[in-house]
Amino acid sequence: MGADGADPAEGAPALTEPASGPVSKPPRPVEHRPRLWPLFGAIALVGLALDAVTKVAVVTYLEPDVGVPVIGRLLTFRLIRNPGAAFSQGEGFAWVFAVAAVLVLAYVLVRLVPRLGHVGWTVALALLAAGVAGNLGDRLFRAPGPFRGHVVDFLQLPHWPIFNVADMCITTAAVMIVVLSLLKNVGIDGRHPGDEERPGTVPSDPARPAST
Repeated sequence: MGADGADPAEGAPALTEPASGPVSKPPRPVEHRPRLWPLFGAIALVGLALDAVTKVAVVTYLEPDVGVPVIGRLLTFRLIRNPGAAFSQGEGFAWVFAVAAVLVLAYVLVRLVPRLGHVGWTVALALLAAGVAGNLGDRLFRAPGPFRGHVVDFLQLPHWPIFNVADMCITTAAVMIVVLSLLKNVGIDGRHPGDEERPGTVPSDPARPAST
């Protein structure tokens, strides 16, 4: 009781207990993927252009099925028109290869490229797109007609089917995809299978709680 008879507790701010209820958690950090589509586009365009230029050159300057040694017996330029696949298989199904190429190219561009988050996968898919598009161009625009065109091949190695730059791009892409997916175990987005369970990482599913 004070000198004036007033209770010193009166007029003082009341202490309130914290309200019970769920405690809000801080927002999860936003994951930023690198913008790799420019790299994809640049590699794909270079590969496609190199394939187109070499095909125009060999068609212009080489006689069909006449070998021109380049590196002894190791590498020879020999122009052929391939209506089928490797070793001239499937000669009557050129349209099947053309349709398959359209589907593969569409899948890469629409479904895989937006998910890119790894440089190695970017290079692999760009080479794949360049190779598929290069041979698809032959199927669509060369004789004898659309979806039946013969592919221009000219690179010959001993005991190996004659191929072109587009085939080189596809083969390199296939090797890279095997290495990245099976040996290095890394996904297209740059994640490894155990990343979501490691502390401090952001799960791919926003509805899944972060691990502690």
